[in-house]
Amino acid sequence: MTAPTDETAEAPEVKTPPIGKLERPDNLATTLDVSTMVDPDGGLVDRGIFTEEAVYKQEMKRIFARSWLFLAHEDQFKRPGDFFQTFMGEDPILVSMNRKKEIKAFLNSCRHRGARVCRADFGTTKNFTCTYHGWSFDLDGNLANVPNEYAYGEGFDKKDWGLVEVPNVQSYKGLIFGNWDPNAIPLEDALGDLRWYLDAFIDRDPEGTTVVGGVMKWVLDGNWKLAAEQFATDWYHVNMSHASALMVMSPTGRGPKKEIAERPGKQFVSPNGHGAGFPVHERNRFDNSVVHDYYDYDALRERLGDKRVTGPMTNGHATVFPSFSYLPVNGSIRVWHPKGPNKMEVWAWTVLDKSMPEEVREAQRLHNLRTFGPSGIFEQDDGENWSECQAIAGGFITNRVALNYQMGIGTEKEDPDYPGTTSELFSDAAGRSFYRKWRELMSTPAWHEKEGN
Repeated sequence: MTAPTDETAEAPEVKTPPIGKLERPDNLATTLDVSTMVDPDGGLVDRGIFTEEAVYKQEMKRIFARSWLFLAHEDQFKRPGDFFQTFMGEDPILVSMNRKKEIKAFLNSCRHRGARVCRADFGTTKNFTCTYHGWSFDLDGNLANVPNEYAYGEGFDKKDWGLVEVPNVQSYKGLIFGNWDPNAIPLEDALGDLRWYLDAFIDRDPEGTTVVGGVMKWVLDGNWKLAAEQFATDWYHVNMSHASALMVMSPTGRGPKKEIAERPGKQFVSPNGHGAGFPVHERNRFDNSVVHDYYDYDALRERLGDKRVTGPMTNGHATVFPSFSYLPVNGSIRVWHPKGPNKMEVWAWTVLDKSMPEEVREAQRLHNLRTFGPSGIFEQDDGENWSECQAIAGGFITNRVALNYQMGIGTEKEDPDYPGTTSELFSDAAGRSFYRKWRELMSTPAWHEKEGN
């Protein structure tokens, strides 16, 4: 017997679907009081925040469900239909350009049975079609086609079953962020004073930035916070952890000179949890010789000011809370995607000035690969450290021994040359601020926990 189709048979009478409503049981929404697990004033952190499944689940709903999270770079979208698949926390996300050339983001999950409507990492398409039952969605997330739609009856309205859209998608100088909170503060306000430091990286060129070399991805054992906080606050590890890499990079093969290795610097401390650190020196320069020779440092001083050129423009590190980090010296940006309390997936891009000649772009791309690519000489050191910290953190006694974040307590101050609050280069100040913001969000109901949401 041949099944009826929309074109060949009269649709049978189907009753109108009832209006449905679901309510999740209260015991699934249980929250933990983690306020005593972090003491930012005393510089102590309970190791359980890196290992406990219940803490991790609460991070998903109170950190990642209401923070500005990096999605993609504008250069990845050039024409309608261009898309990129990523994550917000552990939620799969589709970022795409619609026919009006607007960037939108959607939950990559079909409203029918929940499969992904797109499985490709990136590409160009006219619509997104779920391979399970064929529900198809247009570039604005609307449900456009349902096979055998007659079977749902007259009360079924495709307008009610489009993809779930991320309500807030905003860009800052080419960097696209998303936020699930419909009432989130604007992205620029959330970045705050960090913009001054970030601009030293992404605003060197009046033409903006571009992405080269695609997206590198690798998995590490370790909690996502270990990576995020290091990039926010930790220059302290450089001379020890990266000693062999610094020897390889130095002209003599013996490592940097004492006055370079121990040069002073600054650490930016944000009340929003962001952090940045950088040496301050008149001879700060880009590591790669081709890139160094390309730049006109006097012109950069005219554009960015002397304090940024001798500070955060070249060497340094930074994190945009909670999980986006960057390294100006080689054009590396990365996201620490959480994959459970004991694992993270690193996604890294190489972002360069748009007006760079091809040979300079290639030199910086290769330099990034050699230093902070998946097998980079610096990246390997960092991954080993995080994995080592995580590997033993589950021990019964080990897990109950507090961690020390006390370096630089009391050094935070206002400096007229640098926006916001700063500390010394060798300091845990931004780390303490990172965990202060973490504690605040973890202890405060998010938008989706309030009545009416």
